[in-house]
Amino acid sequence: MTTHDPIPARLAALKTTPTPALKAQWRELFDSEPPPFNRRYLESRLAYRIQELAYGGLKPETIRRLERMGEDLDGGDRKKSRIRADLKPITGTRLIREWQGVEHVVTVTADGFEWQGRPYKSISAIARAITGTRWNGWVFFGLKSRRARA
Repeated sequence: MTTHDPIPARLAALKTTPTPALKAQWRELFDSEPPPFNRRYLESRLAYRIQELAYGGLKPETIRRLERMGEDLDGGDRKKSRIRADLKPITGTRLIREWQGVEHVVTVTADGFEWQGRPYKSISAIARAITGTRWNGWVFFGLKSRRARA
């Protein structure tokens, strides 16, 4: 007799779960309020957390290794790493934003951004091209909250 693993079904169900229910799951699994990020972010973090709780998280030696690598990159200076993270996402990062039912994917390049096969110097220009109005690209793509700007 084989046992049925319910985790793959739970993960698949995330795609069709209404956003308020995803936020409720977040509160249950993380014991905190969900962040104000897009639905896809919530789905991916919930999927990781469900698997982490069911199968176990990273091994302690893996966590230590990652922490060492981070210290090597920024000298362990949290302020420096935050400034660096705020400047621009890592090259190759894909920013995904749904606007009026259309999913837009922007790729971070070494010298800017790429959307629909065209290079852009700023994500604000891409946000403007998508919406037809002036937007702060960092806010539009969820990289910075409106409150953080104030």
